[in-house]
Amino acid sequence: MPSGHDDLGQRRGWLVRLHLDPLLLILMLILIVGGLFVLYSGSDGSIQTVEKQVVRFGLAFVVMFVFAQLDPSVYRRWSPWLFGVGTLALIAVLVAGVGAKGAQRWLQLPGIPRFQPSEFMKLAVPMMLAWYLSRQPLPPGFKAIATALIILGVPTALIVKQPDLGTALLIASAGIFVLFFAGISWKLVGSFFGLAGLAAPLMWFFVMRDYQKQRILTLLDPSSDPLGAGWNIIQSKTAIGSGGLFGKGWMQGTQSHLDFLPESHTDFIVAVLAEEFGFVGVMLLLSVYLMIIGRCLYIATHAQDSYSRLLAGSLTLTFFIYVFVNIGMVSGILPIVGVPLPLISYGGTSAVTLLAGFGILMSIHTHRRMLVS
Repeated sequence: MPSGHDDLGQRRGWLVRLHLDPLLLILMLILIVGGLFVLYSGSDGSIQTVEKQVVRFGLAFVVMFVFAQLDPSVYRRWSPWLFGVGTLALIAVLVAGVGAKGAQRWLQLPGIPRFQPSEFMKLAVPMMLAWYLSRQPLPPGFKAIATALIILGVPTALIVKQPDLGTALLIASAGIFVLFFAGISWKLVGSFFGLAGLAAPLMWFFVMRDYQKQRILTLLDPSSDPLGAGWNIIQSKTAIGSGGLFGKGWMQGTQSHLDFLPESHTDFIVAVLAEEFGFVGVMLLLSVYLMIIGRCLYIATHAQDSYSRLLAGSLTLTFFIYVFVNIGMVSGILPIVGVPLPLISYGGTSAVTLLAGFGILMSIHTHRRMLVS
């Protein structure tokens, strides 16, 4: 008599046989297709911009598919090597990196386009920490936590030196999430926040650069320089507020189409969406994001081993941080740090990194189901 698992295996469909999670894939496609419409409007009707984004998403889906085919044991085995290569690449950036707009964040190797190693570390850091902590008794003790923080601190410090504080904070968050899912006590979590608060003045005086300090001051009082540093956030909040309940309609936004809103197709694209589709449009967007996060957390909680659980949980909450930080900075509750809106903002590197992470999540889920079938 066939078991329930056998029946489930017969109904899983061709997508699962390709190691793709159907629900997660559908939700991602909804976001991407809707985002292309907003991108078209935010780029003043530039079909070339949309076509470039479609090509980038095509490449990103290929990467996701490849990552989904690999068994989680492959990621576990290669985690320390990938972390080592990524750390060496970050050191190479500081020594011989390519600079642009006052930042030195890229490597240029013969025969290949320049690339940004810090994007690679968004995956390599949580993979390394998940590998290390999964080899320790859980919840981790003081020695394991201290070692994990050193592992996390090295690439974070190298990225801060580029300087790229936004990416450094995202990578630090990814590492902290691994520790969180490893089961550290709430007392330690509170201690981390306490130490962060104590370290804030030191970062202000000795780590943060003048333009980073200006972002904090602008957040507190954007009207202090309405035509300079405060312009972006003032125009963004104006666009969001003018959308009302249902918005002005697709392609009818004034802030973006009259060039008041800067970076309307990248970092501030959610302001375009809010102006044209209103509160209802933003709520629909957040609903899809919440469903994606819920599905990913389900995958994390049903992972087969501690490495997969820690990695899946970290990737999920890192995705949440992307959404939270972007919408927070556009709406004026967080400083502007240049974090794109996942699967909506124009850009190629972040899309590839995000979909690679989703490929790892699908691998963790579909390979588990095949093993227990």
